[in-house]
Amino acid sequence: MTVSLEELLRIVKTRYDIFDLDMAGYRPRYNIAPSQEVWAIIHDGTKYRLGKLKWGLVPPYAEDVKIGYSLINAKAETLMYKPSFKPSLEKRRCIILADGFYEWQKTDSGKLPHRFIVNDQPLIAFAGLWSSFTQKDGKKLYTCAIITTKANNVMAPVHDRMPVILDEKEQQMWLKNETTDLKTLTSILVPYPSEKMERYQVAKIVNNPFVDNEEMINAI
Repeated sequence: MTVSLEELLRIVKTRYDIFDLDMAGYRPRYNIAPSQEVWAIIHDGTKYRLGKLKWGLVPPYAEDVKIGYSLINAKAETLMYKPSFKPSLEKRRCIILADGFYEWQKTDSGKLPHRFIVNDQPLIAFAGLWSSFTQKDGKKLYTCAIITTKANNVMAPVHDRMPVILDEKEQQMWLKNETTDLKTLTSILVPYPSEKMERYQVAKIVNNPFVDNEEMINAI
């Protein structure tokens, strides 16, 4: 999420009509890891809202928040059948904002990290699900998972899965609660067009969640 605050505000105002924003403490991020916070958009039934969700979905019925460590991704093909995800698919859909993502390629000489970007969107919208969990102290914990699908031709040499990326029309369908048919919703959870994406190799330091600087997105 490397965009400047000014660029982020411009996009959310023009694309989502979000004007009432509290962005105190915002800074560009170059290495967002599971269990950390991501910027996400939901529709509350009246309007779009931008806020932070913790990456790693904790279902309302969970006995321990640690389950979120294993629910960072949700397979598009099985959403309708998983009790961890189906309630969110029905009523708590979101988009998670980023301008690139990393994935590791297995090679004979070890794993090599790559960064993937979308050429026609200054800000990527990942299809996501969110959930609300009440902790033992009574506080609410808001979490999310990114939906994945099979890889396109840009992604396939590196990994067999990729996040679902939505265009602007698909984002409206995904976010608004008026869309209730699950087959219609899941029909848009497909690989993004390969010709609109590119990838390049980056340094292995991206594997360290405690390192977060501009050098991480440089090609090597």
